[in-house]
Amino acid sequence: MTHPPKSAAPPVPSPGLPAAPGIPAQPARPAPVGSPAPSAPRTAFAEGVDRLRSAATTEPGRLRIIGAVLALLVVAFGAATAWQAGERAAAADDVLHRSQPLSSGAAGIYRSLADANTAASSGFLAGGQETAASRDRYEKDIRTAAAGLVTAAANAEPGSASEATIAKLNTLLPQYKGLIERARTYNRQGYPVGGAYLRYANEKMQKEMLPAAEDLYTKENQRLDADYGDATPFPWVAIALGVLALAALGWAQRRTYRRTNRVLNHGLVAASAATAVALLWLVVGHTVARVELNGSYDHGIRSLTVLHDARIASLKARGNENLSLVARGAETITVDGKPYDAYYYDFDKDMTTLGTGLTRAEQLADDQGGRTPVKAAESNMAVWKQRHASARTDDENGNYEQALDKVIGAKGATGECFDGVDSSLARAVDHEQAEFQRAAGAGRDALTGLPVGAAVLAALGAAGGLLGIGRRLSEYR
Repeated sequence: MTHPPKSAAPPVPSPGLPAAPGIPAQPARPAPVGSPAPSAPRTAFAEGVDRLRSAATTEPGRLRIIGAVLALLVVAFGAATAWQAGERAAAADDVLHRSQPLSSGAAGIYRSLADANTAASSGFLAGGQETAASRDRYEKDIRTAAAGLVTAAANAEPGSASEATIAKLNTLLPQYKGLIERARTYNRQGYPVGGAYLRYANEKMQKEMLPAAEDLYTKENQRLDADYGDATPFPWVAIALGVLALAALGWAQRRTYRRTNRVLNHGLVAASAATAVALLWLVVGHTVARVELNGSYDHGIRSLTVLHDARIASLKARGNENLSLVARGAETITVDGKPYDAYYYDFDKDMTTLGTGLTRAEQLADDQGGRTPVKAAESNMAVWKQRHASARTDDENGNYEQALDKVIGAKGATGECFDGVDSSLARAVDHEQAEFQRAAGAGRDALTGLPVGAAVLAALGAAGGLLGIGRRLSEYR
């Protein structure tokens, strides 16, 4: 008897796999308890660390690592040297060609304004017969101050306090000129109101313009100090990397000697020489630059600051001397319960400041060229004080014409002494300016070529180190 064929059992799908059509999918079977979880894919960094660890177990691998580290250290040293030396060279150049000239320019603006005020009062005292020399001096001072403001404005940072100060002075200067012209016009016509206009112009100069000019001078000095602060610090980062690179190269050569008994590896020796030259250049060059720049500050900037202040004090003293005769006692102040003529009182203060400044300038002068003009200014100041005392006595006793002649006369007047003080101080300023430029220029020149030279030497050093290590690697092929 024939039996019908048994139907084949339907295939059972594997757990987790899609079922055949018409067959229900079977749920995935859970992993047995305690079986390890599938590992996460490894990162490139982890694989790199493993390869590096494996390489370090063989001498060729260790040599490759040493070569890479040496090249990295030498290149880092060169980059740090180029960066720090470049910054200091740029700051030294700013000291020489930017911030110090701007500081002197700001002092020149102050001096020009003060001198213009003095020249205007001197011309006013001459009455309708104002001399051409007095008028020309006033006009020249105004032009010099205006040109100085243009230069300062061109170099001021937008939105800075200096820019606001310059704008203020540019606004006040035409106003001052207008008051002086009115004073002159009324003075030529013989109207006493001319003296009132001159005093008002002087008040605008003393209370608004000169303080603003002094503020500009202070800000430019701060910029100069900042440039000195950027130019003189030692480049410790570069020096530390240079020492570290040399130490690493020395260790590598010692290691090579101990393993091969060869005294020299030409590549490593070349790398050490290049690194040593760059490090020596950096240390010596920056030391020379630092010494010269500090000298330019101690024997140049400090002297110039004192001389500028002394010159300004002499100008203010001369202006107050003239105005005391213009006002004829109209301006008085009370000090400790005693009345004083305001302009004579300020004159005495200015002369005290001048004397102190000249003493300080003589102490700071480090050669005969600097001391000689200062001593000449001190001599002229002493005579000035004697002549002024005589003129003041005449003025206080009502002898106005005699006092006027002793102040602005053609011979034996205090004006001669003031001119002597001013010209002597101008010579001293020129001498100290030359001293500054010499020292600051030497400081800047000491850093010339160092950033580029260090970068080239570092590249050569890195190449030498790699070649030296490559020479050792070739022995394993």
